[in-house]
Amino acid sequence: MANSGTPTTPSAADYVDRLQASGRYAFTRAEAQRETQLEATALESALRRLRARRRIATPRRGFHVVVPIEYRDSGSPPASWFIDDFMRHLGQPYYVGLLSAASLHGAAHQQPMLFQVVTDRPTRPARVGRSRIAFHMSRVVSSTPITEVQTETGSMRVSTPEATAFDLVRFAGASGHLGNVATVLGELAERCSGAALAQIAPLHSVPDVQRLGFLLDLVGERARADALATWLSTQRHRPILLARGEPEHGAAPDPRWRVKPNAAVEIDA
Repeated sequence: MANSGTPTTPSAADYVDRLQASGRYAFTRAEAQRETQLEATALESALRRLRARRRIATPRRGFHVVVPIEYRDSGSPPASWFIDDFMRHLGQPYYVGLLSAASLHGAAHQQPMLFQVVTDRPTRPARVGRSRIAFHMSRVVSSTPITEVQTETGSMRVSTPEATAFDLVRFAGASGHLGNVATVLGELAERCSGAALAQIAPLHSVPDVQRLGFLLDLVGERARADALATWLSTQRHRPILLARGEPEHGAAPDPRWRVKPNAAVEIDA
């Protein structure tokens, strides 16, 4: 007769249940193997069965996400539940940025279709159930000011409103279009400090400082843009196009920012 006091090694399914019960929704293959003590082939078969049952999702080889029953149809809990664990697994610095960060700061004109993350190297997109994670590369990830935002499972790194404003301009193509960037900036600006914008301006290219200042003026946030204009006055800067890669159309540069408005910017009400 088995000794009821002897600890038992959990099956892969039991291990996943225990994780969820403790509030964890992500694990690595190495962790599962250590806890279940299954041989590699047996563990892989068990994980494959759990994926087939939509009990787990696997955005990258060796990293798994626990799917609670309320998210079984969508195939994954929200990316915010596991992004910190995921980036730790990849061994990359990160922050949640662009439209995803703007939404978290209450400046979501519409719900972002992608969960947008900034990291320090090219990283292929990830799909977890219906969730899609897009990655953008920046060489100043570690210097970019962030705030820790609490999630259902812990916390995640999110760019500050000021850093988010710069990224919306820098990655304008991934932020919808210039009209959408301006619309979101109009909502985000009230959470931005002009002094904080100027403080992080050296992290960005001078043309992006010019474009951000121009767009802040355009949405009626001239006072917040003044600190950027003061910083810009200490830098050598030339006339630039508002919309990169678009024809110049003979537009005259704005005298304050030296930005040529070569594209119409339609701001949604």
